[in-house]
Formats: sequence, C-alpha cells, structure tokens
Amino acid sequence: MGAVILFDGVCNFCNSSVNYIIGHDPTGYFKFAALQSEAGEKLKEKFGVDDPETDSVVLIENEIAFIRSAAALKIAKKLNGPASILYIFIIIPRPIRDLLYDQFAKRRYKFFGERDACMIPTPEVRSRFL
Repeated sequence: MGAVILFDGVCNFCNSSVNYIIGHDPTGYFKFAALQSEAGEKLKEKFGVDDPETDSVVLIENEIAFIRSAAALKIAKKLNGPASILYIFIIIPRPIRDLLYDQFAKRRYKFFGERDACMIPTPEVRSRFL
C-alpha cells in the first residue's frame, strides 16, 4: 500500500520537506496529510499519537506510527537521491537522535518561519494528499 506522512502544515520547513519528498518519490509510495487537517486528526487518534510530543512529523507505515527521528530517517530511506544516505544515522541510539531532532524541531519556526494556513497542493500532486 505505501505510507502516510503527517506533517506540520503551517511550518515552512515541513512544507519544503513535503515538496522534496514528492520530487524524490517517483512511485508515489508516500501520501500526505497535515497534522492540523481532519484526516491528520483522525490518524493521530487512531494510532494514539500524542499531540504535544509530535508536532512536526509522523510516519504511518504497516499500521505503525513512527515519530521524531525514526519517522524522518525511515522516510529518507525510501527516497531516491542523496537523502537516502541519512538512514545511516539510525545506528545512533534513539534517545540521542530524538534529542537532536527535538532541538531542531523546537526552532524550526525561528529558522524557516511559518504560514497562516496549511499548504494547498497543486493539481498534479493533489491525489497524494488525504
């Protein structure tokens, strides 16, 4: 079937990441939903994803929800191009990876800004959004 990526729809970095993933996922393995959308809310509830802890990215694959660094690295692993090499960081113990991930996620609005509303996908990629 593929996997679903829940992302922060008002985060500029997250939106840019979604665009990068779309460009490096030629088979359309990943589908997308903003965390703030109705579909995102339903999936978070279904998989027991805690809001305060996961406000940037969630990967749902094989009926399992991955969060933080595990989600980011598993996404990278499936992509074509140079980002797939990032999966090597899976060897770093999760508490250390998540600490680094959390520090970046906490500052992503400061570094990249935020939008007033979730992104609207182009007609070409609309079918990949829930």
